[in-house]
Amino acid sequence: MNNPKSLRELDFRALTNRPYHTSPLAWEDHTLYFLLLDRFSDGQEQGYIDNDGNPVPGGTTLAFQSTDAGNAVQNEADAQLWREAGTRFVGGTLRGLISKMGYLKRLGVTAIWISPVFKQVAAQESYHGYGIQQFLDVEPRFGTRDELVETVKTAHDHGIYVILDIILNHTGDVFAYRDGQPVYDRGRTYPVAGYRNRLGQPTLPFAPVDLAVSPGEWPDGAVWPEELQAPETFTQRGKIQNWDTAPEFCEGDFESLKDVNHGSGPLDDYRPSAALNALCEVFKYWIALTDVDGFRIDTVKHMDLGATRFFSAVIKEFTASLGKENFYLIGEITGGRQRAFETLELTGLDAALGIDDIPDKLEYLVKGFRNPNEYFRLFRNSELVQKESHVWFRNRVVTLFDDHDQVRKGSNKARFCADSGANRQLIAAIGLNMTTLGIPCLYYGTEQGFDGNGGNDRYIRETMFGGEFGAFRSRERHFFDEDNPIFHEIARLLAFRKSHLTLRRGRQYLRQISGNGTNFGLPMMLDGPMRSVVAWSRIFNNIEFVCAINTHPDQPSTAWVTIDNGLNRTGELFDRLFTTDASVGSAEIPVEARNGKAIALTLPAAGFVVYGKR
Repeated sequence: MNNPKSLRELDFRALTNRPYHTSPLAWEDHTLYFLLLDRFSDGQEQGYIDNDGNPVPGGTTLAFQSTDAGNAVQNEADAQLWREAGTRFVGGTLRGLISKMGYLKRLGVTAIWISPVFKQVAAQESYHGYGIQQFLDVEPRFGTRDELVETVKTAHDHGIYVILDIILNHTGDVFAYRDGQPVYDRGRTYPVAGYRNRLGQPTLPFAPVDLAVSPGEWPDGAVWPEELQAPETFTQRGKIQNWDTAPEFCEGDFESLKDVNHGSGPLDDYRPSAALNALCEVFKYWIALTDVDGFRIDTVKHMDLGATRFFSAVIKEFTASLGKENFYLIGEITGGRQRAFETLELTGLDAALGIDDIPDKLEYLVKGFRNPNEYFRLFRNSELVQKESHVWFRNRVVTLFDDHDQVRKGSNKARFCADSGANRQLIAAIGLNMTTLGIPCLYYGTEQGFDGNGGNDRYIRETMFGGEFGAFRSRERHFFDEDNPIFHEIARLLAFRKSHLTLRRGRQYLRQISGNGTNFGLPMMLDGPMRSVVAWSRIFNNIEFVCAINTHPDQPSTAWVTIDNGLNRTGELFDRLFTTDASVGSAEIPVEARNGKAIALTLPAAGFVVYGKR
């Protein structure tokens, strides 16, 4: 497959002369799995189960055993090497991902969100993929365009949709300012020293690259395709200092990543720049080539609303022409719920990711440090978006509690399982995520109980395949363990969710509880961590499921739980449909006339249950 230098080399008629994979009917029916490609798999693991369900005897990396924890940090010199490895590419590939589609299918994942795969600035260690230098090629350390096509096809063959992470807001660090790294200052532009050459030095003119003069600068010098090389592509205003001050957060550079000038004008009369038009063609190309099913768009907050709307319209029209009628556009929108919901309404994006409160409220509700209503009212405040029903939220928000940035935790970044005893509470957190409103998303390694200890981004980006930067401070041990009890419980829970439409599309109600069957109220924190049953209902087509977690990590908890008064009759039985421990609680519970109607639930320590009428 040719490596195009220019958009003029793309033949869309030839590319699109074939059938395409159809879109999901409803994205809220699916469970996403977010992976950093460099940290997922290199395909060299020994003893994992392949896509056909057979053990793989070859490979060089042994499976992790509990005694391997800490094998990379036995002394300070080794620990330093392990820490430094976390700042560099460590070897995950598309070929490795292809080999693990069976693993993901058996976990129950139905859509994968892959970190950016596009070619990075060659002289930099942007293993995460967010420093693009050539938008029309795959990062060679990850693989090839052919392998990306094969990745999507293999996923589709396993019943898995694919969402690619893309960047419109900025490129990689493809040029240098003349006088060092400036900061944004009232919209002034700064002189540029030049584009960076293949070695990272700013020796190339800040202008379209003349390969007759500099033939060695293809493909690693400057920025590609050539339509992005005009100086007008970039705002050239230095890096952002005030992340919530307009227009700075739209016009400034994202640290060393160079801000793209998307155009100008009001929302309803936005005039796209040549650069934005070029990026639209770039990402149409990737859809046409790979048959991908959606995009997660990075740093949408830092783009003009008009630019986001223009891109959304172009992509939606193009994908509709291919028969992909529900191609999904998920925007990373930070800055609170109001900004996220307004952005969705004004731009045509399908869903928001990164509504700041969700990960915090979800994680710490399960651990007993947030009032349940703080989490549930994120979905119930219909007045915020002028909607008559909070059902709107079921497919407009992607929900998760672990991710690769964790901006909310500042310098205390770590995964859910980093806290003492949190492993016991993990399934309750996933149960809450999977059975409340939104499109749920798992972060890679959650199914193996990764802890991400360390306080920095690198530590929450540990590898699944071992290498020099394995999870649990290990090296040369892989984590594709389908016998792990956490993997097994998640697979069981995802299969349960998949089999019940009510849990995916139903209305949602946080329920009042009572210890004595007389005095009811919402569970809440009082003088310390909340140790309580927290219960909610999902109701769809007159079917009610009652879901509940126990926030006490060490002891069972019992409570009367209010249910819908009109849908249920005294004496009817609710059956236990799912539990984390069948030895605790009752398989059948009668409905009683308390606070309208109620049932008495007993949950295992750190447990999760679902009850309903068969």
